[in-house]
Amino acid sequence: MGRTSVETSEQRVLAVDIGGTKLAVGVVDGEGRVLENLRAATPRPGVTDGGEMIFRTLLALVGELKTDPADFAGVGVGCGGPMRWPQGEVSPLNIEAWRGFPLRARLSAAFPGVPVRVHNDAICLAVAEHWRGAGMNTEDMLGMVVSTGVGGGLIVEGRLIDGRTGNAGHIGHVIVHSDEPLCACGAVGCLEAVASGPRLTGWAAEQGWRPGVTRAQRTGRDLVDDARRGHPIALKALSRAGRALGLAIASATVLCDLEVVAIGGGLSQAGTLLFDPLEATLRERVGLDFARAVRVVPAALGQESGLVGAAALIMHPERYWSPGD
Repeated sequence: MGRTSVETSEQRVLAVDIGGTKLAVGVVDGEGRVLENLRAATPRPGVTDGGEMIFRTLLALVGELKTDPADFAGVGVGCGGPMRWPQGEVSPLNIEAWRGFPLRARLSAAFPGVPVRVHNDAICLAVAEHWRGAGMNTEDMLGMVVSTGVGGGLIVEGRLIDGRTGNAGHIGHVIVHSDEPLCACGAVGCLEAVASGPRLTGWAAEQGWRPGVTRAQRTGRDLVDDARRGHPIALKALSRAGRALGLAIASATVLCDLEVVAIGGGLSQAGTLLFDPLEATLRERVGLDFARAVRVVPAALGQESGLVGAAALIMHPERYWSPGD
């Protein structure tokens, strides 16, 4: 199949969004509408399972869709990384049983005769927001996920920028602090090490937030809820995350001449508690005239963004999929 747009309202794409806690499958039409949407918890098999239980669960979930698989124009997938791209061999940090799992090849065997394309889930959010969300009608934007991790995807001159390994736009590992904290990637001072949900709640706990409770009772949602009730440590934590995001976005804006930054993910639901310190820091740190016009907005598509972005890999490969099939 050639790398040209297949968008018509009649087209149907099987879209898949794979995360550490949930599997989502859906049917998306050529206008980016999610016609069906099913979810299931991601199984937690032992490592020796080789990830087969997760793959079987995924196929079973697809089997519950009402759309005939013969009607699918292709299969688009967003999955947590890292991965070998474009081969689609995935090793999500939050899915221990998948290490080098040949997801694209296995899905191609399950759905022969149609293109199967696998990309990072944060990139799928960026693609979705550019195609049908907060970045519509813009040429240069960054889409971000701020949740368990911090990831991103970069659109320049209307096209997804993949980079040599498919990791371009990975703003979570932009350095925002000179000497702390240590990130899981091995570097020091990464945005993800400051602003991701687990790191932020861990920092708040170290400051005395919710003492005497289990880690499970200190989630990002709990932190946001407490901040809305005026808890001083929770407020300080969200301000800390907002400042770090503002620093990273200031650098990305100047580097890439961005018009819009769309932020999704669980922590973005904090609203002004996160966005106000972000905006204040961004405006302090952006000095060049061309960069001051950048707009930072919440992602518009909510939980459907992963499915919409995955479908766009199939619907618009000329914009969102660089490799040949």
